[in-house]
Amino acid sequence: MNKTLTPAEYDRIHEFLEGQAGIKLGPGKEYLVISRLTRLLPSFGLNGFADLVARLGGYGSIGLQTAVVDAMTTNETFWFRDNAHFKVLIDGLLAEARPNDLRIWSAAASTGQEAYTAAICLQDAMQDGRVNRMLRYEIIGTDISPTALQEAQGATYCGVAASRGLSDEQRRRYFREQGGCIEVLPQYRQRVSFRSFNLLKSFDALGRFDVVFCRNVLIYFSQERKRDIIARIARTLKPGGHLFLGSTESMSGHEDLFEMRNIGGGLVYRVRS
Repeated sequence: MNKTLTPAEYDRIHEFLEGQAGIKLGPGKEYLVISRLTRLLPSFGLNGFADLVARLGGYGSIGLQTAVVDAMTTNETFWFRDNAHFKVLIDGLLAEARPNDLRIWSAAASTGQEAYTAAICLQDAMQDGRVNRMLRYEIIGTDISPTALQEAQGATYCGVAASRGLSDEQRRRYFREQGGCIEVLPQYRQRVSFRSFNLLKSFDALGRFDVVFCRNVLIYFSQERKRDIIARIARTLKPGGHLFLGSTESMSGHEDLFEMRNIGGGLVYRVRS
């Protein structure tokens, strides 16, 4: 098997990833392509990257295309990540408005920790009265990676995923131990669902949302695609709806669509009317 990657093959894979999923590799990431895609070659009967490139655009290549995107997707996440955002959601937005209904979209939900963390925070806040105790909420998590979605839907986490971001008290309170792994308790799963979704596609089928979490994913897109995605998120938010970006991400250049709010030291962006 030939595991070398020529510049032309790298450019073709880069073009495919950007066109299919918006993933912009940029120069100098050959090592990443080689390390992540080499293991796919025998699975699809390919002798090297020349074969892979030739098959990517061919008839009946959907399975290979999906596997390539899945392998190249970065599923970096952990429990209670950027915890200030969840405090803003509960003690800021929901304590202020006290709505009866709430729809949250966890875009690029990866393996589900973000969506389940939101559900945990909502259930705790409803129980102690910090938000409307009768709040009817729905959380939809989406991702392009079948592997990540399978783990999210199973709600069972092992190894680093079962500990990163969690205290011992949180593990005992929100999860059931299963042979060294942890499973999210049913009360934090019942209003959370996951589905496969590509952020480059139309958002219309998802409906409208009060809150969107789109954190630490737009950094992988070109400026043009980032602008398009943010504009479509603005249209999918209900009037007065809010968007959370990653703590190191900026809304610079999109002030016409959103206004920044600083609530208790956490940043959130409210869609402009």
